[in-house]
Amino acid sequence: MLRPGAADVRASREAAASVYDAPDSGSEAPRPVERRGTRLDDWWARVLATPRRRVLWYWGGPILVTLLAAVLRFWNLGHPQAIIFDETYYVKDAWTLLHNGYESDWPDGADEDFARGDTDIFSDDPAYVVHPPLGKWMIALGMAAFGADSAFWWRASTALAGTVAVFVLAMVARRLWPSTIVAVIAALLLAVDGNAIVMSRVALLDNWLMLFALLGFWFVLLDREDARRRLEQRLATARAAGRDPHYGPAIWTRPWVVAAGVAFGAACAVKWSGLWFLAAFGLYLVVVDALARRRAGVPFWLTAAVLKQGPVTFLLLVPVALVVYLASWTGWLVTDGGYYRHWADEPGNAATGWLAFVPNALQSLWHYHESAYTYHVGVHGEHPSQSSPLWWLIMFKPTNMYFAATEDGSGGCGADTCWESIIGIGNPLVWWAAAAASVYLVYRLVRHREWQTGAILIGLAAGYLPWLLYLDRTVFQFYSIAFQPYTMLALTAVIALILGGRDDPAWRRMRGLATVAIFLGFVLLVSAFYYPIWSAMPVTPQFRQLHFWTPAWVT
Repeated sequence: MLRPGAADVRASREAAASVYDAPDSGSEAPRPVERRGTRLDDWWARVLATPRRRVLWYWGGPILVTLLAAVLRFWNLGHPQAIIFDETYYVKDAWTLLHNGYESDWPDGADEDFARGDTDIFSDDPAYVVHPPLGKWMIALGMAAFGADSAFWWRASTALAGTVAVFVLAMVARRLWPSTIVAVIAALLLAVDGNAIVMSRVALLDNWLMLFALLGFWFVLLDREDARRRLEQRLATARAAGRDPHYGPAIWTRPWVVAAGVAFGAACAVKWSGLWFLAAFGLYLVVVDALARRRAGVPFWLTAAVLKQGPVTFLLLVPVALVVYLASWTGWLVTDGGYYRHWADEPGNAATGWLAFVPNALQSLWHYHESAYTYHVGVHGEHPSQSSPLWWLIMFKPTNMYFAATEDGSGGCGADTCWESIIGIGNPLVWWAAAAASVYLVYRLVRHREWQTGAILIGLAAGYLPWLLYLDRTVFQFYSIAFQPYTMLALTAVIALILGGRDDPAWRRMRGLATVAIFLGFVLLVSAFYYPIWSAMPVTPQFRQLHFWTPAWVT
């Protein structure tokens, strides 16, 4: 029987012994064992101790961040009740697509009339537009269901796209890193950033381009694991049968590649810049297949990936994207009033020779595309908010999309003069840290050759680098929304490195957790500070001025 206090003595001795390794020989002193993880890790492990709790966190974490994104995007979305910035094109085009099947002309002053509810003043004459129809069809969804009397409904589908993108980014991040907390952080960065919020609160096309391209990226990542598993199964079957698979099999059963084709085709059908995502990730699929065959021991892995599986992947991806793209022009093709709709029917325009078999409608569509491309490469007009692509990563010149002032004390800000703004200024902490992280990932790819780093940089390159070919064009910072998910992933990659894991030494793990918590805390504070000028809340001129941290931001 133990004497009083003996249990405590024994426990203390066992605890002391637990922090030492057994000596290798009697002459060696015991070595201390470094503590791994933190008490927070231990507590979190107990919280997720049951399968039900793990499933709840697996889905609940991303869903909670998505709900936060929805609040930030949908709150007071109908204000201002006015056509702002490039909504003047896309909202009215969307409305005429619903009614005529093609974009139609509006009289002068139609923006004000439309905002007042006089929405049926368009004509049947075609309007010359230079972007494919799908993005405008998506904007039209809210108006098709609830009408165009409220600005809320002509912006609602775009806000929904921005909200869904937050959830998709969480799914992408979890494919890159097997950690729900890292996925939640990636989604949070996009959820609270100003550029992403503003682009979800105005009815422009670019949010749809971003969402469809991001969906395509997710499907490519899903195919990466699925295709590797199918390849290994086919190789194992061949080897068990005594066959030596010199090139490996050509795998046709790749549903995620088909899904990626649909998504990238939809991105192209919003804006032609979606084509760069299709090309970049198409090449990425070939590279991934080559590396998978090399790891699986296929002797002629490179030749097989390029010449055997490559054509199969092409057929599963590109024709699907083309069909989706052409389908987006259905309204133009099945009606007679669209711009250039009967160009090939005019004398001397239709193709002759071996192209004469092409239907006149498709020839007219091709001519439309030639004209639109000429327009795009020739846009060189001056605009006060234009921004060189060279500076997009650091958000040098954000886009001012809306400004209104009241001088009679009725503005609601508590002062005589109140200003309202919608300015596409991203959260500075997020953007500048993400720019640095993107540069660091280039080094990390060369140094460590991590597949996650390569996948992120492929998406960033597809969305950003092509714009460097058109430095003399009139372009805007808000175009960066197309590649913003990949800069958020770049920043998340660095955050994941700082966080470390629960098997890291306690001191390192504690520093990592504290650093990330402090950074994310400041990110949330800065987003709260900037939210009024992202959402047209009335503020005093002095408060508005506090948000311009560089001279180039002053508008």
